[in-house]
Amino acid sequence: MFCTNCGKEINDNAAICPYCGVVANKTALSNASNSNSNQSNTMAIVGFIFSFFFALVGLICSIIGFKKAAELGGNGKGLALAGIIISSISIIITIIVFIVVIGGALAFAGSVA
Repeated sequence: MFCTNCGKEINDNAAICPYCGVVANKTALSNASNSNSNQSNTMAIVGFIFSFFFALVGLICSIIGFKKAAELGGNGKGLALAGIIISSISIIITIIVFIVVIGGALAFAGSVA
């Protein structure tokens, strides 16, 4: 097939002309965009689930899923964002509890001596 804009020969399945960048085949372009929108964002799902049990793993997977959402047309962006928020809150609570427990143990040890 030939590009309607620049006239150069291009692949019959090409959605966009590699030479000039004009849409060459609207059907191929539509099929390519539909295949991306039907994919699920597995990392966003995994990150959301892990955010309840293993906060650090959930945070990492959710961040990856959030970045991957742009490639998938926004699919899973909200789930990934929820995983990031839940994981972050869980990590902050764990740090606060750890500081309180260590501080309490040190205060108890100081009062016993």
